Amino acid sequence: MSDDCCTHDAAPAGEETEEARPWWRDPGILIPIFSGVAFLTGLILEWSGQGTPALVVFWTGLLLGAYTFVPGAIRGLVMRRKVGIALLMTISAIGAIILGYVEEAAALAFLYSIAEALEDKAMDRARSGLRALLRLVPDTATIRRDDATVEIPAAELTAGMVLVVKPGERVATDGVVVTGRSSLDTSAITGESIPVEVAPGDPVSAGAINTAGALDVHTTAGGADNSLTTIVELVEQAQAEKGERARLADRIAKPLVPGVILLAVLVGVLGSLLGDPETWITRALVVLVAASPCALAIAVPVTVVSAIGAASRFGVIIKSGAAFERLGTIGHLAVDKTGTLTRNQPTVTDIVTTGDVTEEEVLRLAAAIEQHSTHPLATAITAAASQIPAATDVAEEAGHGITGSIGGHRVTVGSPRWISPGPLTAEVEAMEEAGQTCVLVTRDDTLIGAIGVRDELRPEVPDVIQTLTGQGVAVSMLTGDNTRTARALAAQAGITDVHAELRPEDKARLVAAFAAERPTAMIGDGINDAPALAGATVGIAMGATGSDAAIESADVAFTGHDLRLIPQALQHAKRGRTIINQNIVLSLLIIIVLLPLAITGTLGLAAVVLVHEVAEVIVIGNGLRAARTRRITLANMATVQELATAAATR
Repeated sequence: MSDDCCTHDAAPAGEETEEARPWWRDPGILIPIFSGVAFLTGLILEWSGQGTPALVVFWTGLLLGAYTFVPGAIRGLVMRRKVGIALLMTISAIGAIILGYVEEAAALAFLYSIAEALEDKAMDRARSGLRALLRLVPDTATIRRDDATVEIPAAELTAGMVLVVKPGERVATDGVVVTGRSSLDTSAITGESIPVEVAPGDPVSAGAINTAGALDVHTTAGGADNSLTTIVELVEQAQAEKGERARLADRIAKPLVPGVILLAVLVGVLGSLLGDPETWITRALVVLVAASPCALAIAVPVTVVSAIGAASRFGVIIKSGAAFERLGTIGHLAVDKTGTLTRNQPTVTDIVTTGDVTEEEVLRLAAAIEQHSTHPLATAITAAASQIPAATDVAEEAGHGITGSIGGHRVTVGSPRWISPGPLTAEVEAMEEAGQTCVLVTRDDTLIGAIGVRDELRPEVPDVIQTLTGQGVAVSMLTGDNTRTARALAAQAGITDVHAELRPEDKARLVAAFAAERPTAMIGDGINDAPALAGATVGIAMGATGSDAAIESADVAFTGHDLRLIPQALQHAKRGRTIINQNIVLSLLIIIVLLPLAITGTLGLAAVVLVHEVAEVIVIGNGLRAARTRRITLANMATVQELATAAATR
C-alpha cells in the first residue's frame, strides 16, 4: 500500500499479474478483509461478555490493518520527511492505544486499510481497458524468410520484414499490404464496427483481425514500437499526470495535514490546561481523524483515471488528467476539413477543356506530371488516368503546383491561385461552388483545361454537427482550400463559420483567438494542423496512427476516424467534470462538518472514524461512475442528443 492516499504508482502497462489476480488471492484485499473480520469478531465477543478474547481479536485486527499503511507512513517521514495522511492515521491509532481505546484503533485501522484497498482496485479497474489493448498483440508472428515461413516472437519483429497474416489471426505490428486482399476487423482498436477492406498498398495496424484472405504485410514498425504501443503510451501519460482540480486537491491537502496536526496539538494542550487532560487529548486524536483529507486526495484521481480508462475503451485516448478536465469545458470546436470532415480519398469528378483538346488528353498530361507528387489531389488524378506518358525535369513548388516536360512541351499543373483560369473562369467557379477543388493544366504556358477533384464528406458529419450545435458547441471549419469549395462543403455539413485559404500559421492564430474568447478544441490529422492543435485549449488528433506531429501536439487522440466520437467525448468529459466537482464539495463538507463535532466531543473516535471512512467509500463509488459510458454507433446516431441529455443529468 502507499504511504499516502492516492500516491499509487501506475503499474507498467505490460505487467498484468496484479490485475489478473482474483481478489481472493490478492493480499491487498485479503489483509483488510481479515482485519474487518477480526474487528467484527471482537465486537461479538465483547457483546457476549468475553472481554479478554475480544481484546486479543481486536489487537489482531488492529495489527493487520495497520500493516497496510503504518510502514509506508514511517518510511515517508524518515526517508522523505513527508507528513502524509497515513501518518495522521498512525498517530491517531497509537494515541488511541495509549489511552486504552484498542477497539477504536482497530476500527480506524480496518476502515482506513479497506478504503485504501478499494482505491487500489478502482485504479486497477480504470487501467483494465488499457492493458486489454496490449493483449491484442499476439505472442508470436509468422514471417516470410527465403521463400519459407518462420514463426518468431512478436517482440522480435522489426521494420522491413514480410509478415504473413492468415485468416483469423491478429496483425502483430503496423505495415503495408504487399500481396493478398482481405477485410480487417479493427473494432477493438478504433471502435469502428464495419470491417476495413485492404489490398496491396493499403496500411494495416497492429491488433487488427484478418477476417478473410491471407496477407503478406511489409512491416513498417517493430513488434514493441507500433501504433498500439503508441496508444498505450498516451494513456500511460494520462495515468501519470493529474488534472487542474487534482492539483487543487493536492494544494488543499498539503497545508491541511500539518495544519490538522497543529490544531490537534492546540486542542490537546489548551484543553488540558482548562479541563480534564484525558478528555481533551482524546478529542485531539478525534480531530486528527475528523480532519483527514483522504477523501479529498482520492476524490479527483479516481474519477479522472476511471473516466480516461472508459474513454480509451470507446476509442478516445486522453493524454492527461488536465486535458480531460479541459475537455469538459469546451464550447467551441475548430475542425480541419481534409481528412477530418472529409474521407481524405479525393476523386476526379469533372474535367473541362479549351479549344480542341480532349478531356482524356488533359487528364493524361496532368497525371504524367502529378505522378511525381504525393499530394492527395495528385493521387486522385493519377488514379483516374490511363496510358500515362513519361515526364522529365519535374519540379514541384509547395502550395502552388508542379511542372515538367512531356514530349518537348512544358506542362504545368497548379492551383487557380497560381495559374489564371482565363477563359475557364466561369467553369472553375461553378466547380468550386459545387464543392470541388480545381487544378488547372497548361501546355507551353497556354491553358488547356481544368480538373475538378472532390473529397466527399464523411456520411456522419451533418448529424454530428447538428448534435454539437444542440449541445451548445459552436463549430468552425478551418482549411487551406479555396473559399468557394470550403463554403460548399461547409453548407453540406451544416457549418456556417468557415475560414478558408489558410496556412498552418493562420490556423494557429485563429485557434488561439478562439481559445482566448472561450475554451476551444481543435481537431485535425495532418502535420500542418500541429501548430493549431498545440495552441488550442484541447487539441484532438484524428486517428492515433496518423501524423506523428499531430499526435504529439494534441491532448486527445481518436484511434479511428469516426466523428461521432466528438459529441460522445465532450459529453463524457462534461459528466466527469461534474462528478469531480461533486467529490471535491463532498470531501470538503466531510471535514467542515466533522471538525466542530470532534472538538466539542459530540462524536467520539469510533463514530468519527466510521463517518469519515464511509464517506470516503462513497466518494470512491461516485468517482467510479465516470467509468460508465456507451459507444455511439451509426444505428443509434439519432439518439445521440437523448444520450447526452441523460448523461448530463446523472
